[in-house]
Amino acid sequence: MSGDWLDILTAEARRTSIAATARRLGYSRTAVSLALAGKYPGGTDRLATTVLETFCRTLCPHLDREMTPAECAKNGGRVPTSSPAALRLWRACQACPHRPDETPSTANPRPKKAAGKEQTA
Repeated sequence: MSGDWLDILTAEARRTSIAATARRLGYSRTAVSLALAGKYPGGTDRLATTVLETFCRTLCPHLDREMTPAECAKNGGRVPTSSPAALRLWRACQACPHRPDETPSTANPRPKKAAGKEQTA
């Protein structure tokens, strides 16, 4: 995972305080302080995900509300077939400037059949 989340965490802690940032994330002040110092004893994947979901929200021009990167990727992923509103949102997501680089594949996940007929004995 890239160090972008750490830059975001550092900026938020400077803007408010380590304690306030920790409260917003649902982590202890000690955990956030250790992460900022580069001395966090465990893996930081969960912390990084929480930081990105909490502080990296973008305004969806179609829905006119803020959303997390995960919500954004989900909306722009597979083509919905269940509702016209979901299809309109998906179409808007395809041309959105905030669209994440890595969206789930829109390709059909079914395996391809063999070219010829299989013979049974």
